[in-house]
Amino acid sequence: MTPIRPVDAASILLLDRSGAGVRVLVGRRSSKHVFMPDVYVFPGGRRDAGDRLVSIANPLNPLANERLALKSGTRCSDSRLRALGVAAIRELYEEAGIPVGVPLAAPAEGALPFRPDLSNLRFLARAITPAGMVRRFDTRFFTLFADEAGVDPAGAKASHELEDLRWVDIFDHKGIDMPDITVLILEELKKSIQEDKSLPFGRPAPLFYAQRGRHLRDIL
Repeated sequence: MTPIRPVDAASILLLDRSGAGVRVLVGRRSSKHVFMPDVYVFPGGRRDAGDRLVSIANPLNPLANERLALKSGTRCSDSRLRALGVAAIRELYEEAGIPVGVPLAAPAEGALPFRPDLSNLRFLARAITPAGMVRRFDTRFFTLFADEAGVDPAGAKASHELEDLRWVDIFDHKGIDMPDITVLILEELKKSIQEDKSLPFGRPAPLFYAQRGRHLRDIL
């Protein structure tokens, strides 16, 4: 059997800090999904080929871009990094109806109705799906503060891909069925928030992967 190579993906942890604590947006994946159905996850999905061509309003923060570029001792191309940021913003719009960027007066048919603003995305973590799974992804997880992005948390809308959207306290998500990797990323967010509530753009980010049956964690 030919090994399945992981494909690029991006996921976004949209954070609401307007109250006493910090909440993150999650939604339940449709039962029709082959990969991880009926569990609560952050908005996200694979990087599309067209994401490289999308016109953006603002690029990634240079410090976030530098940390995101690290990959096994080599650098990813700038166009690939940009496309990952676009994928995160696009998935947030497609799955939760939240636009982050500058509205377009006359968008092309099928295109995003705004130019994505990547400038407030923080790179939180990266995770590669272990071998043997029905689908494999090399996912970059970004955080985005709703207030910085001018997003109204009440504007989130469920979609056919993410149902039952919920704002969950990052320190109290009991009773919500999440995949192990989602819980793991949420734990990283908790630690990061406790260290510095502003989530600095250039902070080190963990890489989760598996090798010879062992689950490993490196720092990028």
